[in-house]
This record gives sequence, structure tokens and C-alpha cells, in this order.
Amino acid sequence: MNVVIPGSTDPAPGVSALAKKLAKERLIVALVLSAAMIVIYFSFMGLFAFDKPLLGTILVPGLSLCIVLGPLVIISSFALCLVYVLWANRVFDAGVRNLR
Repeated sequence: MNVVIPGSTDPAPGVSALAKKLAKERLIVALVLSAAMIVIYFSFMGLFAFDKPLLGTILVPGLSLCIVLGPLVIISSFALCLVYVLWANRVFDAGVRNLR
């Protein structure tokens, strides 16, 4: 069990440098992917709220820009999830195996 010593600058004194690096990388990847999803979602919602005529633009008869962008928002969430899974399987899991 790790004990935090008052005044210590090390937030986790018993954890190896490799584990800290791995945790930091995971946090960065999670924040970047989360930020990407937030930008995608709120961009679509912003268009929906403030520029409905643009989303109503007919691309081909029966197909508006909104009908194309809506599913793309959903597909982008799956794509970002796939990016995370591939990164975790290739980088994070290998790093965890190296810790053992």
C-alpha cells in the first residue's frame, strides 16, 4: 500500500516511471479523443441551432445536408472509439505487459 508523505512532490511515490508515463499517455489520448468528439457534436448542434437553412440544403432530391451530417456524427463516435481500442491494444496493453 502506498503512503503519501506530506510535502512530497511525487503524487504516487511507489509507482514506477514507466507506469506514470503510461498513465499520462492514456490520459492524453483520452482527452484528445474526447475533445474531438465534443467538437464534432457541438459543431453539428451549433449548425442545427443557428444555421438551419444550411442544414436544409438539398444535396440531391430527398437528401439534405442534415440527413448526411447527422449519421456522420454517430459514425464519428464509433470511429473515435475504434481509434482508442486500436491504440489501447497496440500501445497501452503492451506497456502494461512490460510493467509485469
